Amino acid sequence: MYKQRIPIILASKSPRRQELMTSMNLDFKVLLKEVDESYPEKLLPAEIAVYIAEKKAEAFSEESAESMVITADTIVAYNNEILGKPEDATHAIEMLNKLSGTNHQVYTGVSIAHKDILHSFYDVTEVFFSPLTEAQIAYYVTNYNPFDKAGAYGIQDWIGAVAVKKIIGSYTNVMGLPTEKLYTALSGF
Repeated sequence: MYKQRIPIILASKSPRRQELMTSMNLDFKVLLKEVDESYPEKLLPAEIAVYIAEKKAEAFSEESAESMVITADTIVAYNNEILGKPEDATHAIEMLNKLSGTNHQVYTGVSIAHKDILHSFYDVTEVFFSPLTEAQIAYYVTNYNPFDKAGAYGIQDWIGAVAVKKIIGSYTNVMGLPTEKLYTALSGF
């Protein structure tokens, strides 16, 4: 059983990550900083997710002297194409059309920084979508907020209930934080 001895900072504005941390009974505060999320070309999806999570952790080097700082980055990979957060409704519709009736991978990179220690890992989940109609995609984009989500969807939203046929891997990873792996990593700290 993990016993929290060090204050935790979650460096994420994601309400889903905050919800997942709360469900793990972790006492944490949220702290945000703007971080450039660009990455070098030719990295594999898992490497991109970890690279960005580590970049975010580096921005909190001062805070990590007294606290454990947890950062994360989630990306969707479809046929070797990285689907980040959509720029607008048209872009979201385009992404969801690509994912409709296919399968894709969701990668989340996580970094835990404390003092001079930086521990990083990733998880990957295979997600299988049923075919979606244009009307279903339009409904989702209009009635939900796909703009802050990699791949333009949240598995915990309406689309997850009606379109996700199955997943292979962690459900919470698709939400943006692989809680089982995070718990294991925290227990080892």
